[in-house]
Amino acid sequence: MKPKVLIFASGSKEGGGSGFLHLILNMLSGLLPVEICGVVCNYENGGVRKIADQYGIWFSHLASFTAEDYFRVAAESGAEWFLLSGWLKHVKGLPANRTINIHPGPTQGFGGKGYHGHHVHQAILDAGAKETAVTMHFVTENFDEGPTFFEYPLRVCAGDDADSLGSRVNRYEHGHQSWITSLVISGQIAWDGNREHEVQVPDWYRTLPFCPKRLQVAA
Repeated sequence: MKPKVLIFASGSKEGGGSGFLHLILNMLSGLLPVEICGVVCNYENGGVRKIADQYGIWFSHLASFTAEDYFRVAAESGAEWFLLSGWLKHVKGLPANRTINIHPGPTQGFGGKGYHGHHVHQAILDAGAKETAVTMHFVTENFDEGPTFFEYPLRVCAGDDADSLGSRVNRYEHGHQSWITSLVISGQIAWDGNREHEVQVPDWYRTLPFCPKRLQVAA
């Protein structure tokens, strides 16, 4: 039996959900060895719903976001793992050591409430930063403060605007999310949920340039 995974993806009223789509395609190709047992969206009939219907994925619309709401939809899905892929709402009540997020920028300085999508890329440009990053981290109840285990650096190019930077970041998100997710779900990357403890990763992973030097929750 493959591990059951529930995706949380916002997309938009008109479209979006590209991260969710790539997770489905990588599951079908075997690159992501899981069963995507459902997707949760805060738009009842947006782009994410269209993708779910196309691929026969169970869909749940979440209109309120208390810990009880998250617990209920998690129980209904039967999922063991929870992936946030473009989810814009505050998460409460999901197990931190089994919930992971992908973020289109560094979490330090460019994470937290309001830092998502276009807003992250514009903030990077406004700060005059020479680099951005694709980041993956475990999810605590504070926005983007769970321990980071993947931080892929990307240069900001001359002439970039938020759209061009976002498009490049998006390609790297889609290119790495499924592989890194598979390392987490297989237990090669693991965290026990204790804020004082490091994320555990294999020795070979520590040698890679996208392995953060600090594998603990930021102080």
